[in-house]
Amino acid sequence: MTLTIHVVPGKAPVEVLVMSLVKRGNSKFWYVQFQLNHRTIIRSTHTTDRKAAEKIAVKIRAEAHEEIILGKKKPTTLEAALTRYLAIKAGSPNHVNLVGHKRSILRLMKGSTPLSCITSADIEEFLRKRISEGCKPQTVKHGVNCLSAAIKLARKSGYDCPEIEIPAIKIPNKMVRYLSAHDEKRLLKELDPAREGPGLPCFAKRSAERQRTIQDNYDLVVLLLDTGARYNEVAKLRWSQIDLETRSIRLWRSKVQNESVIFMTDRVAEIISRRSLTRQSEYLFSNKSGGPRGDCVIAIRKALDRAGLTDCTVHTLRHTHASRLIQNGLNVYEVKAVLGHSDIRTTMRYAHLEQAAVTQKARDVINRLNSVK
Repeated sequence: MTLTIHVVPGKAPVEVLVMSLVKRGNSKFWYVQFQLNHRTIIRSTHTTDRKAAEKIAVKIRAEAHEEIILGKKKPTTLEAALTRYLAIKAGSPNHVNLVGHKRSILRLMKGSTPLSCITSADIEEFLRKRISEGCKPQTVKHGVNCLSAAIKLARKSGYDCPEIEIPAIKIPNKMVRYLSAHDEKRLLKELDPAREGPGLPCFAKRSAERQRTIQDNYDLVVLLLDTGARYNEVAKLRWSQIDLETRSIRLWRSKVQNESVIFMTDRVAEIISRRSLTRQSEYLFSNKSGGPRGDCVIAIRKALDRAGLTDCTVHTLRHTHASRLIQNGLNVYEVKAVLGHSDIRTTMRYAHLEQAAVTQKARDVINRLNSVK
């Protein structure tokens, strides 16, 4: 162990404590450990050969000196920055989406590009290409946010990063689409387990597995309509989360990492009670092997199309639940609790419905006052 004093013109002397190579924990590699400007540096040489480790240690100390004393930033590439950002997001509800955004970014921008060379114009070009591909503004915004977050993390970690301006992406404020009572009736008719039509064998000749999947689609849609849950929350629902005695469901909100207790409507209780008599899996809706149902919505989308609801998606069922609650007296804060939103701003998309309900109440008040004049 030696103590060295580095003198840099115009700067105070800097102490460097040089230590021998060490082994740490259960690692088979040699580690270099030293102090520089009151900072402890510990890095792996990624080698078990001591002589090779000594050479690598010299390089590590030189790089640390350039970074800490001379202020030189570490170089990195666009792909490495994105990989580093996704690594800290592993296990988060949004990780799968981030992987998709990373793939899109690297398809349109060279991953080997030094991060320091990325400009605002490059971000604008990425944005333009994504829009030209027909991506929705919300999807483009999430992709740009992923890129921006990767750059910010790299800067915070001491890498050489550009000072870029992230373009603002305006999200159109569209009216929320929800089903009317008539729309719902048409949809459930197209999902009716006893339905017969083109592409379907007659009811008596259907296989047990085919009839099970048809029944699953009907039951699942009713649960989505009456609980307001997200599709994946119901598709992964376990019997252990269901209490038929209290008619309650403990719903795990994976997107926002919280749990809600949902109470069953009469028709949900009837469906779950019926299904409990024939359950063969730990999941309320299972696949052929007994695992969770997964992202299997093609049949439901086709039913929406047959019902003439071509502008609707499975998520429209959640909007329908929220809209009905607002229209029948619940305020946005109560609906926020029912839907499991983490931010009231998400629930505010239904605020116009609440305002309409309030103005109807105001009309009724005025009518009552006018009648006693």
